[in-house]
This record gives sequence, structure tokens and C-alpha cells, in this order.
Amino acid sequence: MPDDVATTSGLDAYLPLVLLVALSLGFALFSVTLAPLVGPKRYNRAKLEPYECGIEPSPQPVVGGGRIPVKFYLTGMLFILFDIEMVFLYPYAVAADAVGMFGFIAVSVFIVAITIPYVYEWARGGLEWD
Repeated sequence: MPDDVATTSGLDAYLPLVLLVALSLGFALFSVTLAPLVGPKRYNRAKLEPYECGIEPSPQPVVGGGRIPVKFYLTGMLFILFDIEMVFLYPYAVAADAVGMFGFIAVSVFIVAITIPYVYEWARGGLEWD
């Protein structure tokens, strides 16, 4: 191996990752610490009440837990469906050349498996915003 070729060995390969984690943690701590000090402090009755997704909070709990519309669950399922799809498809898109035909077949099976809940969501009316 020629002398002019730089090689990274051991922990030097992880230095960018460690720096990114340190920078992320530093920014998070800085933001959380600084926000209460410089942010506006205008409190009112609405801000002090718990947030209930647009539903008026009741002072007494509903016996039996109350009824939540199915539309809430369908929207949550749709979010999880597309969130997980992106989490798994993005790395494939980045490394499609490296994984070859095996990766293509695996992603095809994954897309078929994701299509099943998508069709269910569509049939239940989860894509209709009324």
C-alpha cells in the first residue's frame, strides 16, 4: 500500500458520528435551557388547561372511558403506515446499487406488505377528509 494513501482505522472512523451526536445534544440542551429564559410569559386560562385535541376537557372523567371515533384510529394508522414505509424505503433508495437484486426483491415484498393496510385504510374511508 502506498504511503500517500490515508487510511482510517479504529475509532477515527466514528469521529464524525460522535461529533454529530455531541452537536445534536448540545443544541437540544441549549434550546431547552434558553427557551424559558427568552420566551414570552403570557399565561391565560386556555394555556393552563390540558390540551385534548380540540375537545373541551371535562372536569370529571367519563365512566367507561368514553367513545373515541374510529376516524382517530384510522388517521393514526395512516400516519404509522407511511412513517414506517419511509423509514425502510429511504435506506434502500440510498444503497440500491449495493444491495442488488436481493434488495430489490426484499423491497418489493415490503411494498406489497405495506399495500395491504393501505387498501384497508382506503376502504374504511381513512383518506376522505370531511
